Amino acid sequence: MVITGPTASGKSSLALHLAQIYPLEIISADSMQVYRHMDIGTDKVPKEIREQIPHHLIDIKYPDEPWSVEEFQRRATQAIEEIQGRGRLPCVVGGTGFYIQALLYDFPLENAPPNPELRNRLRETAQVKGNVYVHSILKGIDPESYETLHPNDLKRVIRAIEYYEATKKPISERKRLPNKSPYDTLLLGLKWDRQQLYEKIDDRVEEQFAKGLVDEVMHLFEMGYGPDLPSMQGIGYKEVGWMLYGLITESEAKNILKRNTRRYAKRQFTWFKNVDDIIWLPFGKDVPIICVVEDASREIDNWLSKQ
Repeated sequence: MVITGPTASGKSSLALHLAQIYPLEIISADSMQVYRHMDIGTDKVPKEIREQIPHHLIDIKYPDEPWSVEEFQRRATQAIEEIQGRGRLPCVVGGTGFYIQALLYDFPLENAPPNPELRNRLRETAQVKGNVYVHSILKGIDPESYETLHPNDLKRVIRAIEYYEATKKPISERKRLPNKSPYDTLLLGLKWDRQQLYEKIDDRVEEQFAKGLVDEVMHLFEMGYGPDLPSMQGIGYKEVGWMLYGLITESEAKNILKRNTRRYAKRQFTWFKNVDDIIWLPFGKDVPIICVVEDASREIDNWLSKQ
């Protein structure tokens, strides 16, 4: 089972409610929640709740350790097998679309393994010439990724270039791979009115600052995790880092973070358009979570009855 949707849409909240009804174990499909010491900016479920409801692929890396979709695919597959072996129900939760695709459709990622030399060269190029220059490389080799990836999403821009260099095929072609999955999957998505979601994103940014996001980033710097690390380029950490270095004010950091998060949500909406099997569950300001839980439960019960 998969619960997906745009950032701030309430995926974790729904999963936790469903875990009170079904024997779920949750597998995070979030590319940032793998990192230790990065809690507020990634909106992790509190540790005390994770001790009650098993969660996987959270806090398994230090911020300076590498993490990739290949490792996610391998670890998530192993977690699914172990959870099923215990007679429980794996529930993949996250909005990182490429991770979910790679897991469900078993992409042959070994065809394009990480290329540290190329990655370092492109990062250095970005530092000298800017992210926009590196992003422009995609225009000639993978126009679709060029349109859907933001220049500041440097990690995925570099990965798209890396994939093309290894395979001579655009990484965006994977969206058109045959939808044959080794899993019988129930794919649930949370559907929001876009303007309401943007308002929720703005509110969440304010909450993150109130909870201590600035102190969290400062602590990461004090531990030696510099702003050039891929993990520290994540949304929230990058903007607060600029603030701590005196490049922008706190008010500017909040506004830029809100804008960048809304842009990320927009890219997620684009990805969802290419997935045919998602069952959309309405959610929003006027839809209580209990109604979403009831809708999801009906779909789960129907799905389980066919197993």
